[in-house]
Amino acid sequence: MDTGNKQEGISRRDFLKITASVGVGLAIGASGMAAIEKVVSPTSKAVAGNDPTEDRIPMYGEHQSGIITPQQTYMYLASFRITTADRATLIRVLRDWTKFSDLSMAGRTMQTGDNPLLPPSDTGETLDLPASKLTVTFGFGPTFFSADGKDRFGIAGKLPRYLKDIPRMPSDKLDASQSGGDVCIQVCAEDQQVAFHALRNFIRLSMGAATLNWMQEGFISGGSGGQTPRNLFGFKDGTANQLHQSEGGYQDVVWAGEGEPDWMRGGTYMAYRKVRMFLEVWDRSSLADQEDTFGRYKESGAAYGTKGEFDKPDPSKMPIASHVRLAKESKQLIHRRGYSYTDGVDPRTGNVNAGLLFISYQRNPDEQLLPMLKLMQSKDALNEYVSHIASGLFACPGGLREGQYIGQSILES
Repeated sequence: MDTGNKQEGISRRDFLKITASVGVGLAIGASGMAAIEKVVSPTSKAVAGNDPTEDRIPMYGEHQSGIITPQQTYMYLASFRITTADRATLIRVLRDWTKFSDLSMAGRTMQTGDNPLLPPSDTGETLDLPASKLTVTFGFGPTFFSADGKDRFGIAGKLPRYLKDIPRMPSDKLDASQSGGDVCIQVCAEDQQVAFHALRNFIRLSMGAATLNWMQEGFISGGSGGQTPRNLFGFKDGTANQLHQSEGGYQDVVWAGEGEPDWMRGGTYMAYRKVRMFLEVWDRSSLADQEDTFGRYKESGAAYGTKGEFDKPDPSKMPIASHVRLAKESKQLIHRRGYSYTDGVDPRTGNVNAGLLFISYQRNPDEQLLPMLKLMQSKDALNEYVSHIASGLFACPGGLREGQYIGQSILES
């Protein structure tokens, strides 16, 4: 056997034996994460072509990216369950996630290791791709702070003011396997492969400390002119966002206010609802019925009684149970950032399994979101065509300064 080019280190066979006996996380290093400091070191490799600055979204700032960032075409939303009980291990994972986010958003990849007998440090599918306006947004669920009455990491006292599970609504048919979680990561990009690469490596970097609960894959397009995107029913989704698109508006609607722990300064609450759309039923409905359901004209997006999409709606001009009328009657604003999804074919019916990944950001979900959900689920004409099948609420910390890691202000302050 030729050993002239063999480098020092364990063989593939030995590595597989180790992983089989002690688990992948421990095989990476004595602590389960020991090798990752090298993996995500500043010696990382830039992708070919050195993509232009305008293709990159800044990692650091007062707020996390991916919240009021102009919406990208592709999105992955993933929930993780923290399995380690060791605070130091949790901190190590959060550090590694932060370092990887910084590299990826800058259009870089993790340094390839120098031992070919070990798995590559980076999965490699973005080696020739630019940053593609990648953003990463982190949120923490109620069970990150305490679970089953136990203060998991000595941080129960830092639970945000409004962080609790969204109460079950009248028409909910929730699937627990697609709901909630300890940590939620939203990854968005203009290239789907770039977005998936990020999520895939978050999973790898968490081995031995966290497991993937669920993941959702979404897409949206607002057209070449940046128009309001349309959902799978063909109606514009997010028109009301323009009512608060200013620094003052975001402060009033999105960013956390008084009475919150310090780590929520510059942060917000992310609400997630997976809404199944019964496309076959909808597609057999008349245009008049569809427009009455929303209270808007399908093509222009204008509310009944108006001419333009952004004209101020008059609820009295809309059907009493129309979607837009009920939203206006709630007198609340939220920042919508939803995506469409498809999950193949429902084997029970042969119908397309598709719908909306409703994602919204708000400073006070008790005041802004919950009354709207309750009103709509009890009266909305749209309920004939949809079913809410998953749910979650997460607290997103404020932005980071260079050198900080996500969650540091919770775990170390």
